[in-house]
Amino acid sequence: MRKKEKTLKILEILGNEIPEPVTELDYKNPFQLLIAVILSAQCTDKRVNLVTPELFKHFPDAKSLSEAEFDDIFPLIRSISYPNNKARHLMGMARLLMEKHEGKVPPSYSDLVELPGVGRKTANVVTSVLYNEPRMPVDTHVFRVTQRLGIAKGTTPLQIENQLVALIPDAMIPKAHHYFILHGRYVCLARSPKCTECPLTELCNYYKKNHKKLTGGSPT
Repeated sequence: MRKKEKTLKILEILGNEIPEPVTELDYKNPFQLLIAVILSAQCTDKRVNLVTPELFKHFPDAKSLSEAEFDDIFPLIRSISYPNNKARHLMGMARLLMEKHEGKVPPSYSDLVELPGVGRKTANVVTSVLYNEPRMPVDTHVFRVTQRLGIAKGTTPLQIENQLVALIPDAMIPKAHHYFILHGRYVCLARSPKCTECPLTELCNYYKKNHKKLTGGSPT
């Protein structure tokens, strides 16, 4: 089976398993999503969702956040990974939104990556989730799942991103991103993948290589 054909088959199966894939970050508007994604770097969505309600209550828009100081923000996000850096990023991001974008989250990828705390992955998430753009943010789950399946191979997220974008039709990329994340989060776990519950074993390189060890039997 050719790689593109295999990828489309994987997406078809995951689509049946996850009919409506969406981000698990809680947000009500583009500003809240941008903050949540910045905070989610090297942190779980669950932890971010515990923190953001109080943060959004204090800072409902770019103007209020742009007027905040470090000591106003830090206590609200101290349980998040790297709270010092992220507090400063949120301050700088909000101030630049006010200075250059009238307090609104810009729809342009190039404008987004100019904001403090916004790198390639964050900008990809925002443009994909908000505007359905064909961008493939590669987090730890996407990185792991696609390489285990054998549809991508690389040592950097950008290498994996480029390969996936080349394989997947533009219209499917936004959903595909969520398929891989959710599959990695709940089935294809890093340390103990739930291969006995996985619908992709017949297409998975990792499973074929480790079948005996994972099941205690021999490959069929």
